[in-house]
Amino acid sequence: MAVRIRLKKLGRRHRPFYRLCAMDGRAPRDGRVLEELGTYDPLVKETDARAVLNGERIAYWLGVGAQPSEKAAVLIKKYGQDGTHLDKQKAALERLAVTQRRPDILEAVEFKPMVKKEEPAEEPAAEAEAPAPAEAPAEEPAAEAPAEEAAPEAEEEKSE
Repeated sequence: MAVRIRLKKLGRRHRPFYRLCAMDGRAPRDGRVLEELGTYDPLVKETDARAVLNGERIAYWLGVGAQPSEKAAVLIKKYGQDGTHLDKQKAALERLAVTQRRPDILEAVEFKPMVKKEEPAEEPAAEAEAPAPAEAPAEEPAAEAPAEEAAPEAEEEKSE
């Protein structure tokens, strides 16, 4: 079996996303995978943060004779175990992580709840709600009893 390291296309129309995979050379592009070795997202703004690869596993597959496709060879050369752009990739990934962790918007803007200041009325309401559940179970058996009593009356009316 000839093993190829190539990209498997995922995502949707106009939003491509790829996985770098070790596959049987006879398998279709999106077919069965032997092992997933990394990801490539061409829509990430930071060019050097687009590919994240598992260099050790790629080195293993290359060591046992796997042949990379043209695009996979470029990605492996740049971002593989001994890649030429590893420092740039690390810096780009850090920049992305910082931009994604933005300060909480609610802390930056003064938060004003849309509730009136007459909140002390809520406390008695909370107390009023507490007895209601205790009364509710008492009402349920009472509700069942009239239904049972109504049933024999309906039978009596039928027999007349």
